[in-house]
Amino acid sequence: MSKTTQITELSVNGQSHQIEADADTPLLYILRNDLELNGPKFGCGLGECGACTVLIDGVAARSCVLPLRSVAGHDITTLEGLGSSASPGRVQQAFIDQQAAQCGYCLNGMIMTIQALLNRNPHPTEQQIRQELKYNLCRCGTHVEIMAAARQAAQSEQ
Repeated sequence: MSKTTQITELSVNGQSHQIEADADTPLLYILRNDLELNGPKFGCGLGECGACTVLIDGVAARSCVLPLRSVAGHDITTLEGLGSSASPGRVQQAFIDQQAAQCGYCLNGMIMTIQALLNRNPHPTEQQIRQELKYNLCRCGTHVEIMAAARQAAQSEQ
């Protein structure tokens, strides 16, 4: 069976894009290769590490396992859509303030997952933050700083 390309309209970071690709193409490939958005990272390719996390209608989702056909008509937000270097978003600023980065590979997933939690619950407890982040992997061991950043974001106003 051969794959065929089609035109799919995507809303990414508030902008509409016409994407020509196979409907089974993982969203991550479209974001990185077609739209040149490098916040989401390719980690495991199985939806297990969290490096590729984006928000779909405000909910955290693993873009490496989401086919293009499943996200048409939904609002997609990447790390780039949360803020800019001149004006970082609430969670991004907390990660900067707490110096919660080492290699930086997991940061996209950590930030996007915390943002999704704050979308549902603007002031979560530490236990709720830990529960939310338990499926995001960090190999460098910056867990203390990541938790400090999450607590700061949870205590700040939007």
